[in-house]
Formats: sequence, structure tokens, C-alpha cells
Amino acid sequence: MTAMRIRSFLDFAARGALLALAMTLHLALAQGALPSPTDADFALARDAFRAGDAARLDKIAPRLKGHLLESYVEYWQLRLKLDDADPDRVRSFLVRHEGGPLADRLRVEWLKSLGKRAQWTLFAAEFPARASDDTDLTCYATQWHRVRDGDAALDAVRPLWFSGQEQPESCQPLFAAALALGKLTSEDVWMRFRQAHEAGSYRLALRLLESLPAGERSAQADLTRVERNPAQALGKGDFRWPTRAGRELALYALDRAARSDAASAHEAWAKWRSRVPDADRRYGNLLVAYNAARQLLPSANAWYRDAEGAAQNDQQQAWHVRAALRSLAWDDVMRAIDAMPEAQAQDPAWRYWKARALVVAGKGDDATRFYGGLATEHHFYGFLAAEALGAAVMPVSEPLPPDPSALAAFGAREDVQRVIRLTALDLRPEAQREWLYIVRALDDDSLLLAAEVARRDGLYDRSINSAERTQRRHDFSLRYPTPYLAEIGAAARDNQIDEAWAFGLARQESRFVADIMSSAGAVGLMQLMPATARWVAHQIGRADYRVASLDQPELNAQMGNYYLRHVLDRLDGMTVLATAAYNAGPGRAQAWRGAAPMEGAIYAETIPFNETRDYVKKVLSNAMFYQAQLGLPYVALRERLGVVMPKGMGGASSDDVPDRSGDPAKATP
Repeated sequence: MTAMRIRSFLDFAARGALLALAMTLHLALAQGALPSPTDADFALARDAFRAGDAARLDKIAPRLKGHLLESYVEYWQLRLKLDDADPDRVRSFLVRHEGGPLADRLRVEWLKSLGKRAQWTLFAAEFPARASDDTDLTCYATQWHRVRDGDAALDAVRPLWFSGQEQPESCQPLFAAALALGKLTSEDVWMRFRQAHEAGSYRLALRLLESLPAGERSAQADLTRVERNPAQALGKGDFRWPTRAGRELALYALDRAARSDAASAHEAWAKWRSRVPDADRRYGNLLVAYNAARQLLPSANAWYRDAEGAAQNDQQQAWHVRAALRSLAWDDVMRAIDAMPEAQAQDPAWRYWKARALVVAGKGDDATRFYGGLATEHHFYGFLAAEALGAAVMPVSEPLPPDPSALAAFGAREDVQRVIRLTALDLRPEAQREWLYIVRALDDDSLLLAAEVARRDGLYDRSINSAERTQRRHDFSLRYPTPYLAEIGAAARDNQIDEAWAFGLARQESRFVADIMSSAGAVGLMQLMPATARWVAHQIGRADYRVASLDQPELNAQMGNYYLRHVLDRLDGMTVLATAAYNAGPGRAQAWRGAAPMEGAIYAETIPFNETRDYVKKVLSNAMFYQAQLGLPYVALRERLGVVMPKGMGGASSDDVPDRSGDPAKATP
């Protein structure tokens, strides 16, 4: 080949290569593969999904090919069109992402969609692979089994029927069929009626009455009268006492009246209870006693004695113990705990209080065995039990030796990187769900490795979550970290707040996520409501305060600790009262005091709000760990709890103190 021909061939080849490259670039641009996918585009896709805008999401999706979170975009596309989705496309997604949170979520939603549309062939093909205990899905599965096996499948609905809460729509045709066939009886309806009004599900309770034969129901006029004013109806006692419907309506009125004012309800009930059979009388006595206990009435324990023999649910049994504690009736404490099912009695709270009752009963050796078991456990009652044995608890860590290569390898995992990116893009629930899948089957060493990786990436909530899961090897520096040490420490010292307590409270409030916002609107490390923050800003002369600045750790810590100091001063300097006030409001914390001096542990145990009771225990036990972490002098938990004096003795009024929580959900015991 001549030199000229060679050059011509090379020129032609070069032109061909350039042409091919140009065509490739043109095709890539046409398909949206360029430019590279960005987080900004992902945020647009997220917003389109949140708005339910499938068309806009479909336009954005091609730009996110190859993005770390591309699977979320595809999941969102499927979710918005699930009822019309191509089954093969759904199955493809499930196979490609098997074992991950998105596949498990999509499978459940897909099965529900199929069940809703009675697509039982497709449902049957996918159902065995499900990973959920979702009641809605369980009822769809029972519908499928009924199609396949006939009415025998309805036997499975009985456990779902006995609930005081509304059950999903998918369960309703099954309940109707079971009632029509006699697989659920009138007695079953009355049992669930009681469960419903005990749970405060009054609409459900009244709707259940419609399931009864016409001759077994209360007259509509009687129902209306009770609904209008339960206490007034109870006081008049105008019920059809000889009938089941009349007695159940009277008990319904009693429960509703007692929920508002147990003392008045008891007075009215005492006039009429002789007109009902023994079993109903004991049940009515139980309703009054339970509500009285939650209202912290001194008579509650005695009224529980009147209910002896009535079947009690877990909450009623728990409040039986609490009523006995408020009365210092240790024999009743013991009997109430002994009457619990074994699983409930093994709760640390009841093991601790049983040990206390055993001591009073002169059975010190038995009490020591209970204390000894609890003292090895890392929680509120573990500290109290150890102190009862005369020990000062110093948590001992066994940290994982640092291995840079192992840390780097774990941090580089794609699922870990997804968590980091999801968090940065304000998809915290999705990030938390991804993380739970990462750590759910890890051993202790791997959990500590994961916790350290999360800590280094500033994912303090995920780090704490992982470190808390270890069974034998513990690292308390990871369970109780001290980020923002300078900010929280300075704020605590400036306001003369115990630094361990301040850290314990911040850990419980936010897990040190500085920009977190609660559903009620509380912001930042110490979860301040904007109204409370404005009040604090006025008190400390911060004219430059803006709500948007609450996610700044230094400002949030200063304001939170100032408020904590304020409620502490107004509540006799009692840490347990101030902790309760920080969660539920100072007025409530004040109202929960007794008529006589009460040890702080009993005060904490008998807080009527479930959330606040748990919160107080966790914050104060957190403080015990933090005093060790921070090298502070040991202060016993019993000393932190102290003795709560009666209302009005030695404390300023708290009426002027704003309610930091601002959460209406906390208003329901």
C-alpha cells in the first residue's frame, strides 16, 4: 500500500471515529444521560413524588440514571402508579432490590393494591415472599384464603376482631361474613365494645352496636342521651338494668364519665351498682379505679380492691401497681405484680418494685436476688437496683480497637453511602430505614464498627442506635456521645445546670441532630418551640433572635438550658419535676405532686402520660451515664430523684412558665 493510500485510509478512519463519537454524544444527550445526575435533580424528583405529580416525576427520572439514589426514583414512579403498574416491572424491581427496605415496602404496597383489586392470582404468586406483619395485608391474605379454601378461612379473623382500635377496611368484609355465619357471636361484639370504649374509640364502640341483632341493641334515644352527657345519664341511672344492652350502656356511660372525673363517676356509680350482676359490678369498679389511678386520686388503690376478680388488661394492671405505690400499700404492690402475666411481670419496672415490696415484707434475700439481676442491666432500674445493693454504678466500656481499613471499607459500602446522601437531602425517615437494614443482623463488633462510622460522619442518631444494640460488648462513649461539647457545656455552666443532666436531656430530645424539627414544630438540639424561644430571647435580651437560627447548636443550647434553669427554679429545684416539665409543661409537672412527701422514683413511675413517664426515666438514666463520660463526681440516681414535696410547699407558682413542649398529643394520658 502506498504512503498516499495509507494516509487516505487513516483520514477516512479518523473521520469515521469522529462521526461515531459525535453520534454517540448526540444519542447520549437525546437520552438525557448527560450531564451527570445531580442531587438538585434528585430533590426535584423527591418534591414531585411528595406532590403526587407522576408526569413531572417521569420527566425528571431519566436525568437520574446512575445516581446513587436512582432506586428511590424508580420506587417513587412505581408507587404513584401502583394500581396500573406492569407486574413484570414490579417483579423486576423486587428482584433487583431483594432484601432491601424499598423492595420490602413495595412488596407490601403491591400486595395491598392487588388485594384491593381482587387480583388473587398475582397476589398468590407474591404473597409467600412478603416480610410484614401488616394487619391490612393480613386481611387481604385472609380474603385470598377464603376464595381458595372457603369460609373455613374466616377462623383466622378472630384474633384481629378483638381490638379496641379501628381495623383496616380490608378486614371489614371478613368481620361481616364471620358475624353472618355465627363465627363471631353477640358475646364477641360486647367484648369488643368494651375494648373500644376502654381505648377511647367511641365511634367504633357505637358502630359495633350496629352489628348486634335489633332486639339486643340499645334504643337510639338512649344512646343519644348518653352521648350528649355521659355523667348526667349516669347520675340519673335511667337504664334498662335487667337487659344486657342496658347494663352495657350504663358501663359505657360510667367509663366516659370516669375518664373526665373519676371521683364524681364513683359517687354516681355507687348508687346503681347493686342493680347489676357481680361480674358487671366488678368490671364497673375496675373502670372507676383505673381512671382514678390515672388521675392520681388517693382513693384509687382502695377502689382497685373493690374490683378484685375482674379481668384486667395490661394497662389496668400497671395502674393498679401505680395506685398502690402512691398509697405506699406495699402488700397491694406485691399482689398486683404477682397477678400480672409472666411476660409483663418481667418488665424491669415491676421487677424493681417487687423487690422494694419484698424488702418491706421482710424478705430481704428474695429482694437481693431481684436487685442483683437488675443491677447488671443498663437502664433506670438497673441504677436504682445497684444503689439498693450499696453499689455506685460505673459503666465499663469495651471499645472496638480502631481499624482504619475496616472503617473505610464499611463507610464505602453503597448502602452506607445512601444513608449519608438521604440524610443530606432531608429524607431522614428513609435514611433511618436504610440504616436499620444495614445493622439488623450484625454482631457486637460489627455494630460498634457501624456506630463509629456513623459517628465520624456526624450521624449521631444512627451511631447511638447501633451502639445500643450490642448484647455483650458495649462502648458507652458511642451510646452516650458528647458532640457539641463546648456549646452544651458552656450553656449548662452559664445557667448553673448539671452538665450531665443537660447532655442527658439533649440526647433524649434530638439525639444531637442539630437541625431536626419535630412534628409539633420543636427545633434543634434541645427541641425548642418557637414561642418558647421567643420568650427566652426576650428574657436574655437577644433582640437579634430569629426562628431560623434555632438550628444553631450554640444558640439552641443556651436557650434550652436557660429554660431548664427557669423551670427548675420554679419547681423547688427538683430535677425530676423540671425534667417532667420540660416534656409536658410546668403546670402538669406541678399537678402530679401528691398530698404528702413522695420519693422521686414513685413520682416518676406514676406520671400519667406514657411519653413523659418514659422520657423522665431515660433523661435521668442518661445523666448517670454522662456523669461517668464527662468525669463528673458521682451523684446517685436516688439523689437526683429526691423527695417530691406536696403541692404548694416551698415552691414558686409555675403559672408564668411557658410550655416548652407545645405538643397537644401530650395532653392525653
